[in-house]
Amino acid sequence: MKDCTLYKTVDIIGKRWTLCILLELYKGQNSEKQFNELKNMLQSITPKTLATRLRELEEQGMIKKDIDNSTVPIKCKYSLTESGEDFVEIIQQIKGWGLKWKFENDECKSSNCKFCGINYID
Repeated sequence: MKDCTLYKTVDIIGKRWTLCILLELYKGQNSEKQFNELKNMLQSITPKTLATRLRELEEQGMIKKDIDNSTVPIKCKYSLTESGEDFVEIIQQIKGWGLKWKFENDECKSSNCKFCGINYID
């Protein structure tokens, strides 16, 4: 099973907080976010877990880390790569499945869901 593409993919995206981090990088006007911005948006994540997930997502090519060492302290900004942006479409499909089969939520069906920022496609 270790060579199965599906199992490898689930190993990447199935870890706690991974989808939330990708969603936070997708949401909002600013596509780049600093570590502390993400920490504040994901209030109950520990700094260690956030750092680990960001490193894993960067290694997998789903996010990129830009380092600005022209300032003190050095600032790191994270953003989605093309692969990460592509995956947001899959998250959108997961949301559609949940709304169709599991959860009745009119607010999530609106085009401006205040929770996840992902548009619902019927």
